[in-house]
Amino acid sequence: FEKYMADGGAVGIMKPQPALHRVVPSHGTVRSEWILPYDDVKAVMQSSKAFRVQTCVCRVQQDHVGRRCDFPLRNCITFSATEFPTSSPDEVSKEEALSVLEQTEEIGLVHTVSNIMEGYGYVCNCCSCCCAILRGIIDWGIEESVAQANYYAVIDSEQCTGCGVCIERCQMHAISEKDGIAVVNREHCIGCGLWVTGCP
Repeated sequence: FEKYMADGGAVGIMKPQPALHRVVPSHGTVRSEWILPYDDVKAVMQSSKAFRVQTCVCRVQQDHVGRRCDFPLRNCITFSATEFPTSSPDEVSKEEALSVLEQTEEIGLVHTVSNIMEGYGYVCNCCSCCCAILRGIIDWGIEESVAQANYYAVIDSEQCTGCGVCIERCQMHAISEKDGIAVVNREHCIGCGLWVTGCP
């Protein structure tokens, strides 16, 4: 798989537009009056009736070649407005699914969903070292491999203490330190909001 992706597979899958996935911001990182209804993944999940939490296929694949992170395997969430037609050991309650969503934000994973305005039924919780979609940008230089969120990071230079938490949490390496404060490279920012959830 790695050889296939490196030898043109990634470009073949992720270069055509529109992108397969899009980023949605972490809950509470965007002012509520600004957030679009289809960007509020927690609200979409609240209106669903059935939930499953499954193993991340990207991290499983990376386990076979030497994974570079220790993020948990079981945090891909599927949900439906109706009951699933068959039962599965992966089924969880709404509360458990929302708890997984919150845990992924805490540990710094990017939420991605189908690149559609309504009707999506899953949220992947991605790291840029394993997720094939985010690796499209990081490893294969396909900037449009994922549709960015409708938001972007802004750091208040008056408030920034230069602690570096945002730099550590940014999966896309879009934040760096300059003259003791954090600065955002807008070209690399995908609008996930993860740095906001970690900023003291």
